[in-house]
Amino acid sequence: MSARRLDASALRRWAHAAVSELIRHTDEINALNVFPVADADTGTNMLFTMRAAWAQADSRADLDDVTAVAAALADGALRGARGNSGVILSQILRALADVTAAAAEDRVIADIDGALLAAALRHAVTLVVTSMGEAVPGTITSVLQAAAAAAEDAAAEQADLTEVVALSAQGALAALDRTPSQLEVLADAGVVDAGGRGLLVLLDALTTTLAGHAPVRPRYRPEPADSATPAAPPPGAPQFEVMYLLSGCDADGVDRLRARLDDLGESVAIAASGAGDSDRYSVHVHVDDAGAAVEAALEVGTPSRIQITSLSSGADRHPAGGWVRERAVLAVVDGDGAENLFTGEGAQVLRAGPGLPVSAHQLLHALVNTGAEQVMVLPNGYVAAEELLAGWAVASDWGINMVPVPAGSMVQGLAALAVHDPAHRVVDDGYTMARAAAAARYGSVRVAAEEALTWAGTCKPGDGLGIAGDEVVIVADDVVTAGAGLIDLLLAAGGELVTVLTGRGVGTAVAEALLDHVRRTHPGTEMVTFDTGHHGDALLIGVE
Repeated sequence: MSARRLDASALRRWAHAAVSELIRHTDEINALNVFPVADADTGTNMLFTMRAAWAQADSRADLDDVTAVAAALADGALRGARGNSGVILSQILRALADVTAAAAEDRVIADIDGALLAAALRHAVTLVVTSMGEAVPGTITSVLQAAAAAAEDAAAEQADLTEVVALSAQGALAALDRTPSQLEVLADAGVVDAGGRGLLVLLDALTTTLAGHAPVRPRYRPEPADSATPAAPPPGAPQFEVMYLLSGCDADGVDRLRARLDDLGESVAIAASGAGDSDRYSVHVHVDDAGAAVEAALEVGTPSRIQITSLSSGADRHPAGGWVRERAVLAVVDGDGAENLFTGEGAQVLRAGPGLPVSAHQLLHALVNTGAEQVMVLPNGYVAAEELLAGWAVASDWGINMVPVPAGSMVQGLAALAVHDPAHRVVDDGYTMARAAAAARYGSVRVAAEEALTWAGTCKPGDGLGIAGDEVVIVADDVVTAGAGLIDLLLAAGGELVTVLTGRGVGTAVAEALLDHVRRTHPGTEMVTFDTGHHGDALLIGVE
């Protein structure tokens, strides 16, 4: 979908397109990465950062004005910034937020026009140089300066937004091609600047958002060809990359911290938050003494979200596509107890709202937040097939290998989770989990709300209804009697373990009564109960 106006909705779509395009170009950008350290992660870091920005804005569906969406993008980027390039990207997004917020003080801002975008790019130059401490010719800063100048010229000629973006991208392209002549290390490696290439990707994604398409760019490759594998860091290069968020720090403290980090290492970047939050910063440095870099923060404020990464392994530091780990399990659950139960077993969870099916949009957001390249999904009956398919399609485009495990209830999800083994190949893991889920027969008990005719007879309000296969198979006077009858029915085909999940408002006496029933009528069969606090059904029952 294209849009001639960059309003709140279009800005969200640009963030989505930017993530998609960075995924597509991550390997290309990483292969160009030789400055300031040849660690092959510029594309990965920009992807991490843009993904965090998108996730922050996307999680706030209530934000319907462009100023608020821009602020959310900037906040997400600052919190999720990775590496030098991520810090720089966070400042570009902060500039967009600052400029729109300032304009909104004087008038209502429905969308970002060409003049505002040009002003944001110019402000970004200032913020980036401030965060890095100096402007190094031949880096992303040079490309950003050229993009800002081209945008300003176009805006001065009253060009519309789409043309401003297109001309800005042309300026960035020309500056990118000049970077090897400005920085010797780029010329020696036969590459253009990796961060500048990433910026061009972002501008082209904006063109696509506005016009529906963007120019086809050449694929930049290191020259000569044998330089395609990024070089290892040179002898004497710092061993660690240290990043953290810093709060409670004033301007004087920032100056002292920068001086201390300059003494300890190199590639120092300290980026400030916008939106009036003047005491929060994202800090980045390459050092040999990671502990000292953290201790320096303690002297001026409070560090959090500390990340210490070895610089010696370069491209091997993250899985392909910029994910922080290879595999995760995502379980869709309902209830506080269910969340605690599944997270205690190592899964990440997506909470389903009471009576509300989970959408593909919510699923995609949760998949991104796992930080994993491969995600085993336990829908547990809360995700419709068409939403699961739609989420899978987008996740695949984003480089996420999503494996849906056919779990129709949380009791089936628990059975599948029990056999999950991340050491196995993803296809073997998925098959094993699917078999375990299928082997767990399940049903539910709910309280009748009105008089009705069922397959098991007529029910009246307050009756307990035992349900299996979407049909009422038991009508009883209460939940306990219905639950006991359903357990008997499920155990008729055999079984060694009965799992009972009690819903919201169901007292412990119900679980105790069912446990007594199993002990008396099914000796040798084990039963476990968990208070999950789910909505709707009073009980979820599984037999394995």
